[in-house]
Amino acid sequence: MAGAATLESLLLPGARALLARHARELPQRDDLCGAFCGALALNAAGLERTAGGEPIDQDAVALAAGSIVSPARDPATLPAGETGRHDYRLAIPTIDDPERSGTTAAGVTDAIAELSGGELVAIPWSGPWTAASLHGCFDAAAELEHPVTLVANLATHHLWGSHPAAAQLLDYLFDGALDGPEPDWRVGHFACVVTRTSGPGGHLYALADTYPSLGDHGVHLQPEERLASAIARPDKPAGGVIAVTVARDAPRLRERAAALGLREELWDNGTIAGQAA
Repeated sequence: MAGAATLESLLLPGARALLARHARELPQRDDLCGAFCGALALNAAGLERTAGGEPIDQDAVALAAGSIVSPARDPATLPAGETGRHDYRLAIPTIDDPERSGTTAAGVTDAIAELSGGELVAIPWSGPWTAASLHGCFDAAAELEHPVTLVANLATHHLWGSHPAAAQLLDYLFDGALDGPEPDWRVGHFACVVTRTSGPGGHLYALADTYPSLGDHGVHLQPEERLASAIARPDKPAGGVIAVTVARDAPRLRERAAALGLREELWDNGTIAGQAA
């Protein structure tokens, strides 16, 4: 008789609060995936309103980040089943070219610093992104005492499609089989990494994504190798990971990242920076 099969799951500190907010906030407004994730990071750390009493949501982050939206967004760039969302709460600057709209990595880091009043630090790592560096990055974040969010700026076509069969997930976890569903879409994107499930054959990461049609109400699982490749974005403008943590945990996280060889620097993801509020 075969022995019991064992899997191990690890949640980042603050992941449950992030997922609760994520479920209430879905879906992102058009072009605001980076701002959506920035808001989740702030909310997961317990920051719901600014010092002036304004809600900290994707619109507030977008304005602080200098995000730009495009009225000409092609519906074909959305995941299947999504129609887009244009009900902006605040007046976000616009641009005609949808290829240049969105939020820069620098904008996300600046908005988090501003809206948290310096309570949170957003640390950008541009790479190199491999399965090993992603694994070590997650380990370092998971060891922290206070809430931490990993915001990945990735290319979606390197991911598995978001609805793998249970057999495909198990084949990967136990045997390392990387055969999975075709990607759902092909864009540069932001999503939050919240958990990791490990088996003898591989490691699956749960992404809190920005559209409910992806996975189970916006949460889906990705093999470590595929997620690392998506963050590396070898065939698109650069990507990376922004770690959002309380200021007192930042030195420890920086030390661990440096030991992994990760570069702390911003990257150009191809988006135009607007005028931040």
